[in-house]
Amino acid sequence: MRQLPETDRDAIRLAQDPQFSRWLEQITATGGCAHPIHLSGSTTTLDRATGEILHHYDTRNEPGERLLVRCRNRRATICPACSRLHAGDTYHLVRAGLLGGKNVPPAVRYRPRLFVTLTAPSFGPVHRAGGQCRPRRDGGTCEHGRSLGCGTLHAPDPPIVGQPLCSDCYDYTGHVLWHAHASKLWDRFVIDVRRRLASSVGIVQSHFADHARLSFARVAEYQKRAAVHVHAVVRLDGPAGSADEPPAWATVQLLTDAVRKSARRVLVRSSYSPAVGEQALRWGDQIDARPLHTDSDGPRDDAVAAYVAKYVTKGASETGAGLDHPLTTWAEVESAPVSAHVRILMGTCWRLGGLTEYAPLRLRAWTHTLGYRGHILTKSRAYSTTYAALRAERAHHVGHNDAPDVITERNWRYVGSGHTPGAALIAAGVAEDLASNREAVRDERKGGERA
Repeated sequence: MRQLPETDRDAIRLAQDPQFSRWLEQITATGGCAHPIHLSGSTTTLDRATGEILHHYDTRNEPGERLLVRCRNRRATICPACSRLHAGDTYHLVRAGLLGGKNVPPAVRYRPRLFVTLTAPSFGPVHRAGGQCRPRRDGGTCEHGRSLGCGTLHAPDPPIVGQPLCSDCYDYTGHVLWHAHASKLWDRFVIDVRRRLASSVGIVQSHFADHARLSFARVAEYQKRAAVHVHAVVRLDGPAGSADEPPAWATVQLLTDAVRKSARRVLVRSSYSPAVGEQALRWGDQIDARPLHTDSDGPRDDAVAAYVAKYVTKGASETGAGLDHPLTTWAEVESAPVSAHVRILMGTCWRLGGLTEYAPLRLRAWTHTLGYRGHILTKSRAYSTTYAALRAERAHHVGHNDAPDVITERNWRYVGSGHTPGAALIAAGVAEDLASNREAVRDERKGGERA
């Protein structure tokens, strides 16, 4: 008689457990999280005035004497259930800064706002989609004898798109060092935009904060060539931020000019290395700054928020530009399941990370992201709400809040994480069912709106 696979046997074992119903309730409460955190402990709620115990919860009565909570990993490749929740939070965070809500006034939608895209510079010619990968008319070749175009009309998704035409010509060192300094380059860009705005209207640069505030939310996305580029919502407010109207001189055109000029001007210099010299790192030539309008002329606010939310949940492995976990040995770099182009970038990270002058960049620790060390999404303090506030609001909605007239004592400890094979199978089914239910509700709402 053929034995059942381990996953099926484990799922049957769980289903036959007397506490299976309660365990399934926990799995459903986590949204079908793929890697839940296991906690053990208790929570006691007392009346602040009398000390009377109003409620007591203890995991000793739970399956396995533990409580499962979400892992909250943003990457869809790691946990689809938690990434959907994170994408939803990101959507509301970005949307609030565009349209108001979540303690942001609706008036922000009428202020000067741009949707900005900044790209990495060219590190060498690559295969491109859409008819752009054509040979030069003079039939030029590089110094290694390779053609400067392949003559093929590439579709958008073939693996060859984004790969160098000549890997020997490609500036892998420049690519890695640009990634390592991209966050600093963004910081310099924001500072320079403020300075240019101040100079344009005759304000002393150091006094710009007394007149206006530059608010933003930005997301980093890997291109096909495995280089990061940045999408950002940029907004001009008054000195107090979203609650304050900008001065009369704050216009879309003024903001657009400042963004374009600053993006072309700012640079960051890498540390000098005897091996590679000093690198002057800039934004690429492709700079886009589109005004966000309240009417149909220009990118729609909801579409921009959805676009940012989509990319914030993508892991490096999902885009083909790296991995979602750190690499600790050279052997792991050599065996990584990535393209040859990405593997060379990883190898360059690892080699540069061994040089003393680049030690502060911690390139070996960030080999899996090709040297990029920044957060996928960052925002200025006054742009809109925060992830913490959104999570607190969700907890309040489901009743997990502390009233002012009670005291809550918590005693928790970490006891593990993840699922057994059978539990993982059941959790994936729960996550899929919940996602299907949400999609059905969304379709029903859209149908009602059209009617």
